[in-house]
Amino acid sequence: MSDLTTLIRSRRSANLFMEGIEIPDQDLSEIFNEVKYAPSAFNLQHAHYVVVKDPDIKHKVYEAAQKQYKILTASAVLVVLGNQLAYKDIGRMNEGFLNLGVIDKLEYDMTVESVTSFYENGGSSFMREEAIRNASLSAMLLMMAAKDKGWDTCPMIGFDPEALQKELNIPDAYVPVMLIAIGKEDTRKPRPRGYRKPVLEFVSYNQF
Repeated sequence: MSDLTTLIRSRRSANLFMEGIEIPDQDLSEIFNEVKYAPSAFNLQHAHYVVVKDPDIKHKVYEAAQKQYKILTASAVLVVLGNQLAYKDIGRMNEGFLNLGVIDKLEYDMTVESVTSFYENGGSSFMREEAIRNASLSAMLLMMAAKDKGWDTCPMIGFDPEALQKELNIPDAYVPVMLIAIGKEDTRKPRPRGYRKPVLEFVSYNQF
């Protein structure tokens, strides 16, 4: 098996973490340095992360997340956010191309105008959906990057987004997409991996 295949098959959602394990900031920085290469629509990089390691703040997240025990035992909790107004950065994200001469001023202006129109014509629901889609792509890459560095993760959707935004002072433009608990899995009581359905690679569209 290739290194990638091994990594994919070894990643699993950890339901229990070893307590008292601190994750170094250096490890987090290296993980996020890989995550920046995640795909995003128009390279808008909708995903943002809040790293929660402080015990008091972590307890607030625990309360907002239906008191799921894994939050307390994890080394950190990563709050995955999607920026619903990321399209407003389209000009800044393309300035480098303009300055390098990769695109000219006309193409730059057309790109800014078309992307802006695309999102604003789509409305608030579309902006929210885009924020969630693109942040989810980033979150998956983060879990793979974490596993590659020896850290286990668990994505979580069981939380009160309004309570989380209030406790962490998250601006309204950012939608909480998921939580990711990260740490070292406690394997003393391992659970078998859940059933995996056969792949749908060879199913034609008219067979659904």
